Amino acid sequence: MRTQCPNPQCKLVFDVPEERAGKNGPCPDCGQVITYRSLEVIRAVERERERRAKIGQQHGGPLPDPARPAHFNALLEDIRSLWNVGSIFRTADGAGFGQLFLCGITGCPPRKEIAKTSLGAEDHLAWAYHAGALEVLPALKVAGVLIVGLECTEASEPLETALGRGAIKAPLCLVVGNEVSGISAETLAACDLVCHLPMRGIKQSLNVAVAFGIGAYLLAERVAR
Repeated sequence: MRTQCPNPQCKLVFDVPEERAGKNGPCPDCGQVITYRSLEVIRAVERERERRAKIGQQHGGPLPDPARPAHFNALLEDIRSLWNVGSIFRTADGAGFGQLFLCGITGCPPRKEIAKTSLGAEDHLAWAYHAGALEVLPALKVAGVLIVGLECTEASEPLETALGRGAIKAPLCLVVGNEVSGISAETLAACDLVCHLPMRGIKQSLNVAVAFGIGAYLLAERVAR
């Protein structure tokens, strides 16, 4: 399988075994740990970006600006379900988030599936599409935004714990990832903090829209604006 490094300063195209698709590993040139995606998927994302550049964003709200971030921002990476995207739009609006960055294969308005669960929130909340998270996260970091990944890893800590020790301050960007594979390796590496929600039953994760809702409201209630 041919893949490409998502690092904007690298972009090396190289081969990996088919069984490594969706797995993590280093780029042989820059050494960054990345999630291996097929060139077909990468090219499809690039075509979507080109299509949106031609037709415009097609939404009623203002365009987000990474250089002038809101107090609460969110980044959606490779969210496949349009219903989940719509639900996150509605929750983000309710929790007081100001900007959403839709990345990778994440679907964008206008789509009837998104509208069914967002109930029009996408017309008022600033959002923009980017082919990859690394196209926007560096600019957010330069602007002083704390990047908080919502993912369970060996090094992650409970979100409540991070809030309790005062580790999370605004402006911030809450990052959520794919329903199955989660946040990519390269995006996790760009996060300043990785937090998880404790799972006390037999399941290891929540639906991404549900997890975002819990995380967003915890942050909205506990982090000073």
